[in-house]
Amino acid sequence: MTVASILAVACRRYGFDSDAAEVIRLGENALYRCPGGVVVRIARAGQQASAVREIRVARWLASHGIPAVEALEVDQPLLVEDRPVTFWRELPAHRAGTPVEIAALLRRLHDLPVPRQEGFGMLAPFVRLPERLSASTAVDVGDREWLLDRLAQLTARWEEGLPAGLAEAAVHGDLWSGNLAVDDAGVARLLDLERFSVGPPEWDLVSTAIKHTSFGKLSAEEYGAFVAVYGVDVTGWDGYALLRDIRELRMTSYVIQLASENPVHAREARWRVDCLRGRNGPRPWNWTPCP
Repeated sequence: MTVASILAVACRRYGFDSDAAEVIRLGENALYRCPGGVVVRIARAGQQASAVREIRVARWLASHGIPAVEALEVDQPLLVEDRPVTFWRELPAHRAGTPVEIAALLRRLHDLPVPRQEGFGMLAPFVRLPERLSASTAVDVGDREWLLDRLAQLTARWEEGLPAGLAEAAVHGDLWSGNLAVDDAGVARLLDLERFSVGPPEWDLVSTAIKHTSFGKLSAEEYGAFVAVYGVDVTGWDGYALLRDIRELRMTSYVIQLASENPVHAREARWRVDCLRGRNGPRPWNWTPCP
């Protein structure tokens, strides 16, 4: 069944108009805008547990006054051909968040009571990496074996435990500028809640830190402003290198997955692997964002 057919089946269930739906994005998930301010999100097959958590998280955030995407009050997620479908209220006109805005919302999020009873689960930094790397056709055998070995090494280091750091908190899991929507009134809302969990707050901080240390996308002044608002510089923590390395591998595996489905991303996938393997010199590296 095509994504468009899944959309039609899901919308028909609740009386939404899929005939006039507009594509927002076709990437890791498929996003459509339907009349009446409804956004339909179609996740990949096998992601039902993640979709259930997203709905639960959205409602928990609302109960604590943290601005985020709003789940519609319908019975969801809906499973169509093993693909979870969720329904959301369309956001007002917005732009991506700045590092300072990310820091401010992370500070609020991490200061909330730890949601140990809500069923969000503990942070799983390697989720889907083995599947993405093992199934890849976008890199050669030698690179794939190296990546899987790298994954095994990082997994072992993670399982040994992190150095002492910040107290466990609710973490977004993937908060970069595109996952923070800031409207014309300055309200910043969290998007993409599928990696929300309980874990080390440093995991959220690393997403912005590597924009400076790994990719040179943030200047020292911009990163300093982020640190000043949040109150912690994660790059000075003994566990930073491990979380940085895991993040870089996750970002590489995502593009490898895209490249296995669409060769337009193959060059970027190979570039990122070459960077990880030391073929393109030391950090910072120039990585091109992918959808």
